[in-house]
Amino acid sequence: MDVQVRELHGNWDLGFALDKHTRSSIYLGEDAWGHAMFETKRSPAGEALYQLKYRQDWSQAQPIAMQIAESIYPRFPDVGCIVTMPASRHRARQPVLEVATALGRIVCRPVHYRTLSKARTGQGLKDMGTKASRVAVLAGQIRLHDEMPGSTRRNVLLIDDRYDTGASLEEACRVLRGYAKVAGIYVVTITW
Repeated sequence: MDVQVRELHGNWDLGFALDKHTRSSIYLGEDAWGHAMFETKRSPAGEALYQLKYRQDWSQAQPIAMQIAESIYPRFPDVGCIVTMPASRHRARQPVLEVATALGRIVCRPVHYRTLSKARTGQGLKDMGTKASRVAVLAGQIRLHDEMPGSTRRNVLLIDDRYDTGASLEEACRVLRGYAKVAGIYVVTITW
């Protein structure tokens, strides 16, 4: 998978995304049911994420995780564990957890998928135009659960699927900063 890694800036210590999600999207009109149709060209990482998330092609988790392990993971010093970003929507299988689990196996690090949870806001964040509106909706909605064993402080790698405004990741990092078992916070997303 050919990627163009981009550094992400926020209230974390260091963060990166594999690649841009969409290269181009051309409106084609509406189908017979009035739904908008587009000709969309995605990056290889964007297409893999699209197939994983919206087509339930679970075989995409491994190559995405391999690419993260190769292109991004070596940039983070001393990762102690992987934490998954809580899902915004309930699914039988969560794409971020699938990628995190595969990554954990590759880099031999434990994956904690219950450390953070997100209350249902009743609003889709991706439909909100501004970061300020997303921040307002997210305030106090991400909760911490003491799931990491022992009392050792460790650097965590927080993984999410897409980076847009950074509001969700920043709220999650704000919450993680209050966790006595967390030292540094690194962030990785599949696309931006």
